[in-house]
Amino acid sequence: MFLIKRFKIRSYEVGLCFRDGEFQGLLTSGIHWCWDLRNQLRVDIVSRRDPWLLHDQLDLIVKDGALEDRAEVLDLKDHQRALVWIDGRFDRVLSPGLYAYWNGCRIVRVEIVDARVVRFEHGEFNTIVRSNMAKYVFDVCTIQRNHLGVLFQDGTFIDTLAAGQYAFWKGTVEARVVEVDTRETMVDVNGQEIMTADKVSMRLNAVVTYHVVDPRKAVSASNDVRQALYRETQLALRAVIGTRELDAFLTGKDAVAEEVEAMIGHRAGVLGLEITSIGVRDVILPGDMQDLMNKVTEAKKAAEANLIGRREETAAMRSQANTAKLLADNPTLMRLRELEVLEHVAKSSQLSVVLGEKGLAERVVNLL
Repeated sequence: MFLIKRFKIRSYEVGLCFRDGEFQGLLTSGIHWCWDLRNQLRVDIVSRRDPWLLHDQLDLIVKDGALEDRAEVLDLKDHQRALVWIDGRFDRVLSPGLYAYWNGCRIVRVEIVDARVVRFEHGEFNTIVRSNMAKYVFDVCTIQRNHLGVLFQDGTFIDTLAAGQYAFWKGTVEARVVEVDTRETMVDVNGQEIMTADKVSMRLNAVVTYHVVDPRKAVSASNDVRQALYRETQLALRAVIGTRELDAFLTGKDAVAEEVEAMIGHRAGVLGLEITSIGVRDVILPGDMQDLMNKVTEAKKAAEANLIGRREETAAMRSQANTAKLLADNPTLMRLRELEVLEHVAKSSQLSVVLGEKGLAERVVNLL
C-alpha cells in the first residue's frame, strides 16, 4: 500500500525533511505531497520569524549545504565569542558552538570577539554586561569611588584599575580583582603596656593615619596591611619610649611621634603605604604614680608661688627704699608728698592744718 503525506509550509516557515534519520533537504512555502512507504519520513517545520535555527541535528543540516543561501552559519571556536544584535537591539552573547540564523526576516548583526583578551571592552559595554545572559559568560565587578582595583590573571599581576565597572570572559583564565581603598585611614594602637627607661610602667594610646600609594604592594606584601602596620607601630613605640625617662617622654611627645614615624616609614613603603601622621593620644599612669606626680606638681607650683611672692616683696621694698632716698634728698618733693597724704585723709574726715616754716608735721594743730 502506498502512503502519501501532505505538508503545508507557510510563507514564513521552512520544512526540514528527514528520512530514516538522514537529512534530505528543505521544504519551502506551499503544499507538499511526499511518498512515505515505510513511515520513515519526518518533516520538522520551523518558523523563520525566530531568527535562530535550533535543532538537535543542526550539524547535519549545515554539512548538507542546504542553508547556504537561506541562513548564516556561525562555528565559534573555544577562544571565540559572538555578540548578537537583532533589529538594532542587543540580544545575546554566544559561547563556543555551532549556530545558524535565517536571512531576510530579521536584521541580525553578529560581532565575533576573541575571548583570549580576557578583559572585555566594547563601545556598548554597559548594554552588553547588563543583559540577561551576561552573568553566564562574564565575571563582572564594580570598583567603587575612591578605590583602585588590582587585577590578577592566573595569579599574575596584570594591571591597576581605576573606579568603574569591568567584565572578564569566563572559561578562559582565572581573573581576580582585589579592591583597595585609597582614602586616608586611621589605625588606633590602644592599650600598649610600655616601661620607660626609669622603670615606670604606663599604658599608651596612639593613632596612625595612612593612605595606600601602591595598591599592588598593598595586596601582595601582606595578607592584612592594616594589621601589619599596627604591629610595626607597636614595636616602634616600645623601642622609642624604652630609651626615655618618664619626664623626658611627657615633655617631648611630639619628638617621640616623629621618631616613631621615621622608624616605620620604610616598612610602610614596603607595604605600599604612606604615613600621613602619628600622634600619642593618651598616656595612662598607675594610680600611685599619678598621686606622686600630682604631689610633685603641687610642690612645684607652691615653690613657684612662694618665689614669685618673695620677688614681689623684694621689689616693693626696693621701691620704698628708692622713694625714701629721693624724698630725703629733695625737701620740696617731701612737702608735696605730705600734701598728697593730707589730701587723701581729708576726703574721709575733717582736717585742720597750720603751716609753718619748719615743716607741715610740726604745725598740725587739730586732726579729726
